[in-house]
Amino acid sequence: MHLILLTALTVLLAIPALADAPEVVRVKTQKAGMVWNFRVTILHPDTGWDHYADGWEVLDTQGQRLGYRELMHPHVDEQPFTRSLSGVAIPDGTHEVMIRTRCSRDGWSDALVRVELKR
Repeated sequence: MHLILLTALTVLLAIPALADAPEVVRVKTQKAGMVWNFRVTILHPDTGWDHYADGWEVLDTQGQRLGYRELMHPHVDEQPFTRSLSGVAIPDGTHEVMIRTRCSRDGWSDALVRVELKR
């Protein structure tokens, strides 16, 4: 019986814990001439260099990338945190875009955050 419990515990401890994907908390947009600027606030349980939110992207509604913001380091003690991306060219007639986040360990999130572009 003890061997079965020990084996079960060993298996459970060997399964990596699935962390939450980086969560978009807020998005602010500003039109600047012919391009757009984005300020995106993200919440993620960064643990250090081995696991942190490492980027976000702006997509059109068909999933085409319009802009990408790489995050160069963990934000363990700065949660949530806000980073900007300037100069994103948005095609004429586009009224909304999507924001998607990325984690260094788990890759791109399945969640898309819809953002209405107000001119």
